[in-house]
Amino acid sequence: MAFLARLKALRPDPFTLAIIVVVMIASVLPARGLMAEIIGYLVKLAIVVLFFLYGVRVPREDMVANLTHWRLHAMITLCTFVLFPLLALLSGALVPHVLSHDLYVGIVFLSVLPSTLQASIVFTSIADGNVPAAICSASLSSLLGVVLTPALVALLLNKSGANVSFESIGSVAVQVLLPFVIGQLARPWLSGWANGNKAVLTFFDRASILLMVYGAFSAAVVGGLWHRLGPTDFAIILAVDIILLAAVLVSNMQLARRAGFSRADEIAIVFCGSKKSLVVGLPMASVLFGGPAAGVIVIPLMVFHQVQLIACAILARRYAAKQTLSSPSQGHPAHAAVAVVESANG
Repeated sequence: MAFLARLKALRPDPFTLAIIVVVMIASVLPARGLMAEIIGYLVKLAIVVLFFLYGVRVPREDMVANLTHWRLHAMITLCTFVLFPLLALLSGALVPHVLSHDLYVGIVFLSVLPSTLQASIVFTSIADGNVPAAICSASLSSLLGVVLTPALVALLLNKSGANVSFESIGSVAVQVLLPFVIGQLARPWLSGWANGNKAVLTFFDRASILLMVYGAFSAAVVGGLWHRLGPTDFAIILAVDIILLAAVLVSNMQLARRAGFSRADEIAIVFCGSKKSLVVGLPMASVLFGGPAAGVIVIPLMVFHQVQLIACAILARRYAAKQTLSSPSQGHPAHAAVAVVESANG
């Protein structure tokens, strides 16, 4: 039974399975011509609405209430936007003999993305960590990511030949930052509606991401994606993503302990400082890169999404188990890893 439970915990979450299905459809029936143009316009509209709603839902109140814990938030920010990119840049040693340039760009791109909101909080809660601080830090990461991600992409990737133009960054400002700010300003009137329609908004989030995946992969397939990537490339990406995540998790844990943070704060640092948002990453890639290249560049991110859910679900359960052993009278409502994976939407 224990073996079957472990196998069940390792299965892909439904959202990842949906992405795989969309990739298969795009591989067989890619959008071309007029249909590709229509999907392109729909993707741009979806990005604007997505980030507007994201701005409406980011809990500023929780973030402001926990801003006094500046050491913890500074540590998570440094792990997310400094440590992670520095480790990702090491994969450049694999180019071009092991890793293609576009896949390397994808690895660096995922490393500069903000943390997830939902998954970071859920895993911190299951591990019995500092949940209010996780809410604050994950929200702050989302806010900073809207500005820092395109800036870091331009700083780190232009030197590698990715050619991210200031026009692309301007597009991010119009399609991502502006709707996000408007959504934040609209929170007093729309937050209640958003809280009462979480299921509808989650469906829209996922439908938007699937549309972006289809558009990106369609352009990539038409541009000859499967002639440029094979099973070996995907195996390499999986290995690099696993090594990158492991290095970040261990580094976060050691940094938190050496800095003297409490166990609850350490958990928040480990989980908030190691996640990368698929919801933010795919629209960002569509705006910053576009064309066939975007379909290749987002592959490391989509693989990393599944890897982080599985690894962090296992790690959260271990944290919870240790806490239960040290405080048996309290117990801990540790949810099954499968439930976490299925509920987390990146």
